Amino acid sequence: MQYRTLGRSGLKVSTLTMGTMTFGGAGNFVKVGKTDLAEAKRQIDLCLDAGINLIDTANVYSNGLSEEIIGEALGGKRKNDVLIASKARMRIGDGPNDEGLSRHHLIRECERSLKRLKTDVIDLYLLHEWDGTTPLEETMAALDTLVQHGKVRYVGCSNFSGWHIMKALAISDRNRLPRFIAQQIHYTLEAREAEYELLPVSLDQGLGVMVWSPLAGGLLSGKYSRDEGTARQLAGWNEPPIRDEDRLWTIVDALAEIGKERGVSAAQVALAWLLGRPAVSTLVVGGRNETQFKDNIAAASLTLSAEETARLDAVSRPPLLYPYWHQRWTARSRLGPSDIVANREED
Repeated sequence: MQYRTLGRSGLKVSTLTMGTMTFGGAGNFVKVGKTDLAEAKRQIDLCLDAGINLIDTANVYSNGLSEEIIGEALGGKRKNDVLIASKARMRIGDGPNDEGLSRHHLIRECERSLKRLKTDVIDLYLLHEWDGTTPLEETMAALDTLVQHGKVRYVGCSNFSGWHIMKALAISDRNRLPRFIAQQIHYTLEAREAEYELLPVSLDQGLGVMVWSPLAGGLLSGKYSRDEGTARQLAGWNEPPIRDEDRLWTIVDALAEIGKERGVSAAQVALAWLLGRPAVSTLVVGGRNETQFKDNIAAASLTLSAEETARLDAVSRPPLLYPYWHQRWTARSRLGPSDIVANREED
């Protein structure tokens, strides 16, 4: 297992993070998975033995049951060697303050998460989604309170746009509050929108990128074809959206071809491609069983050749949107390292 520094912090994280959205199976999350405590213990031990040092969860996953299972499964065993990331923002009740990024909601939910996780501190606390109705100054000050009180060590965001991130960082810098060290985003060979804004801002501002659902909900695993939906899709879980199915299956075919040539799974090829992308620190991988985790873990030691990377780029590269096509035409000689992610060369 390799380890990378998360953003501009001094925190080292494994290139693979254990995702736990499958833990519990309560409510709508049963469509994703329903891993019980006994199976969760086996999966956690498997991941820790492989060198994974970060476990990712959220208060909303199975209505807190995911966090409870993690707390029970760790039970003090190797706890000092395990980093925990959790999130808050989503609706977790029927009350008017049961969602959002208000001081009230964030501090209350962090304290609830700490109890469920049976720990005194969350290593990385992420804002799970944007909240346009709460002043961002209030949100960032609430995160500062959690850090100052020793309940959170580092902070980050998830599913923010580029301007959301820059606004938050500006508030942190102006008011001397903790800065985001990471953002957790959706980014795959099939969904490369992050290259327009989110990867450039990460490079420029020193945010480590954590990728959620790096196999597009299993679609890039190589186990499914044009005529067969994934287990999640068949259960009615439609995240992430697929807008061009022909393009998707062309990408899957390329992954399968390279996997066959290398003697590895298509899933490992897809994960290895992501680990070679700018600013990416770690991939949040999940699994319904140990076999899936073992296959994903093997991707940590796979390095693609330049030719293999080029083949995958050719079938997945998104079009240049404005203003990037204009910048590439007229500002090419004065583009910086962060600009080049969005203004990449085309075939």
